[in-house]
Amino acid sequence: MRQRLALSSPVPGACGKTGSWRVFRPVVDKEKCNQCGLCAMYCPDQAISDELEVDLGFCKGCGICANECPKKAIEMVREEK
Repeated sequence: MRQRLALSSPVPGACGKTGSWRVFRPVVDKEKCNQCGLCAMYCPDQAISDELEVDLGFCKGCGICANECPKKAIEMVREEK
């Protein structure tokens, strides 16, 4: 099991959750993922849980997780309107 640093978790602010204006969202290919946790470590919004699930309510679609993934297991796909 990965050791996780003490990091804060996102909470709704005065305007609610912050992921509503996202243009792209991350989609994880579980077959390629090796559970290294780099995506969660680099996520500026801490929108990726210890189980490496993306909370789309807080994800802003920046793509840092996809960029940092050494296995290229995360693809950024355009949100449907």
